[in-house]
Amino acid sequence: MYLLYVIKPIFESAEVEPVSSIALQSESTPLTTGVDELKELAYQISDQGLIEFYQIKETDSASQGKLMLSEQLSQMNEVAMIASSDQDKKLLVTEQGQGYLVAPRFNAKYSNNTREIIPAIDYPISNEALILDEEEQGFKKLSFAMTEEKAVFVGFTQDNRLIKTTFISEDEFSVDDEYETVFQQIELYAPSVDDIAITPDLTMAFIRSGSTVYVYHLDDEYSVDLKTQVIATTAHDAELTTMALLSGGSSLLLADAQGQISQWFEISTEQGREFKHVRSFSAGSEAIVAIYPEQYRKSFYTMTASGDLNAFFTTSEANLWQGKIAATQPKALAISPRADALVVIAQDNSVASGQSLTIFDVHNEHPEVTWQALWQEVWYEGYPEPDYIWQSTSGSDDFEAKFSLVPISFGTIKAALYAMLFAVPIALTAAIYTAYFMTPTLRKKVKPTIELMEALPTVILGFLAGLWLAPLMEKYLPAIFLLFIFLPLATILTAFVWHNLPREIKEKLPETLAPLILIPVMILAIYAAFALSPLFEVAFFGGDMRQYITNDLGINFDQRNALVVGIAMGFAVIPTIFSMAEDAIFSVPSHLTSGSLALGATQWQTLVKVVLLTASPGIFSAVMMGLGRAVGETMIVLMATGNTPILDWSIFQGMRTLAANIAVEMPESEVGSSHYRILFLAAFVLFVFTFVFNTLAEFIRQRLREKYSSM
Repeated sequence: MYLLYVIKPIFESAEVEPVSSIALQSESTPLTTGVDELKELAYQISDQGLIEFYQIKETDSASQGKLMLSEQLSQMNEVAMIASSDQDKKLLVTEQGQGYLVAPRFNAKYSNNTREIIPAIDYPISNEALILDEEEQGFKKLSFAMTEEKAVFVGFTQDNRLIKTTFISEDEFSVDDEYETVFQQIELYAPSVDDIAITPDLTMAFIRSGSTVYVYHLDDEYSVDLKTQVIATTAHDAELTTMALLSGGSSLLLADAQGQISQWFEISTEQGREFKHVRSFSAGSEAIVAIYPEQYRKSFYTMTASGDLNAFFTTSEANLWQGKIAATQPKALAISPRADALVVIAQDNSVASGQSLTIFDVHNEHPEVTWQALWQEVWYEGYPEPDYIWQSTSGSDDFEAKFSLVPISFGTIKAALYAMLFAVPIALTAAIYTAYFMTPTLRKKVKPTIELMEALPTVILGFLAGLWLAPLMEKYLPAIFLLFIFLPLATILTAFVWHNLPREIKEKLPETLAPLILIPVMILAIYAAFALSPLFEVAFFGGDMRQYITNDLGINFDQRNALVVGIAMGFAVIPTIFSMAEDAIFSVPSHLTSGSLALGATQWQTLVKVVLLTASPGIFSAVMMGLGRAVGETMIVLMATGNTPILDWSIFQGMRTLAANIAVEMPESEVGSSHYRILFLAAFVLFVFTFVFNTLAEFIRQRLREKYSSM
């Protein structure tokens, strides 16, 4: 129940609810808006160059709706347009093509154990006007992006020129430092420009003209090359209405007049990297007029002219929420930095200024988690095709977490399968011999010794497997496969020789010590396998079996692989299976075996026809208990594999299991995050695995007991 309690929030639907509304004091037309991380202050920038900060949350120091700061930018009586970058930098452009780059700031001040948010305005490059066009023409469309040392502006002028202006600083931009300005005119391949977008790394610019998008390379500061042309038509050939870059700048979102949004990003092809239409979303049938991407996640909102808002998450292909937030298209909309609120400025005839600012609370903590994203192939940005991927963390802030449970569930089954393939034959045959053929004196020594193996800490087995067995197997790989041949042959040959020895010789050796003859034979077989390993490797594999497997067979080889895990985990599982199976076989009533032998059956016939059938419920329970132990094993898999979450049955490849994944990543996960809750979901899946196996085992055991209980 606690697992379900922690997991439940990741599958909750998104909610968008209005929480407060304030009247704007200025009657000028708002062009953009924004809000601080804590949702205490919001600002609006008007078409007259006026920046106003309002208190939207009532505190001890300020009441709701209070105007905290109002500043008129000098020489900015009329703003023709505003371009935004990274949610916190705004470029105000005049009719003459001059630009003022400003960054609204929210500074925290602490006094008398209270916190106060102080609004401020920064100038990232200069507090003077920026010359964006050397011919001083106005702009029809303009976009920009900047880093600490470089800012790139791409615009379409009133006289139909597509230009690029670059500001370069020797160090970080500051108000007092000098910077170099580079003007370039770009060859235009379209009669007009409807949208412009620049990637955050300043490497590409997207120019939309109608339903065609041109992609330009901006890598060189002094030249611009047309990279490719994206014909962005949809299946129904609808006209494109707007476009935007998704968070990170790797994906392009294109919206059309029929309410459809398509996502495009680059993938590797035989012709090089090309943009490909990856997935589509539907926001209804009305034309989309604006797209608002979130700052850090792969979510975005779409707006129609009638005020309908839709929220989507690209990777999970989820339509998170849809509803109406205004009677008509808002004048300005912004997403809070933490994506937990929307600030909307819309027409409001009930207030004096005719417009109000409304804060909407957004509950959408886990948009990336859906059943489809967890259990089906997902096409991530930059990948050539959809795939099952688990990669929860990275050293980059731009990284998108990948939470497919398929690879780690597959790894759990793979590890358990190879462990059982190794353990079951050894454990069951040992149990049969110990319970049915071994003398009571020797059994009293052998059975406790094997059961004592179960007390060996699995971390020791994992340590030995990872640091001793794995390198040994890599060095003597042919010997490992020779052992699978030499050991059975040596056992059969020894039994054959013993069977044909004269009775006089057999009687000289006590019956209790007879099985111990196999020990030197086994040691000799192991020595022979390792001694012949170099010769075998030279004769059949060109002197290096690992290189032969990798280069000639095309099979990847990891030092810590499924073969190592199978052997190490098999040793951990053998005592469990052996102990239960041996008890079941030894508990078969003696009158059954005596009666079978009295009727003329041989010992082997009695074993197969009577003993094993009667003990089958216990034997099956032993195998299923071993399987449950293998499925839940953590330390051996953690230390003896490369912990690579891949889908590959090869014995030379590693894996990552559910249990090992939880042990590795839970200490590093943020409490309450999607990663944290998905790890609990992985624990629940592991619980379901063992529950299903045990339930199935109990059902079959009861059927076997009912069938053979009359014997």
